Amino acid sequence: MKQSIALIALVVADYDEAIDFYVNKLGFVLVEDSYQPEQDKRWVVVRPPGDGGTSLLLARASSEHQETFIGNQASGRVFLFLQTDDFWRDHAKMTAAGIRFTREPKEAPYGIVAVFEDLYGNLWDLVQFTDGR
Repeated sequence: MKQSIALIALVVADYDEAIDFYVNKLGFVLVEDSYQPEQDKRWVVVRPPGDGGTSLLLARASSEHQETFIGNQASGRVFLFLQTDDFWRDHAKMTAAGIRFTREPKEAPYGIVAVFEDLYGNLWDLVQFTDGR
């Protein structure tokens, strides 16, 4: 049996500002942006460059209840992990693009890691694994 996680839904306030952040600041690829008239919403999928695996579904909050979770989908914990093949290249690029790092780079037994915020405050690890993962 072979299974994988295809999409992770990330609740956002606005499709276009989320696309701008993920595509223009993080350098993700816009995979799809299509209107779903039956639900009056868009199907917006982005993914990191060079990655054929898991993508993010940028899902606009559709209720007041969902809006309360924008930027806090993991209760303040690191929520997503962006793996890179060159930590320092990507850290410099992200810093230049105005990405806010909340924890500075550090060497850990598994690799090099730093924590950054997305445009809504969700926490991510930028990580380069050096332990063979």
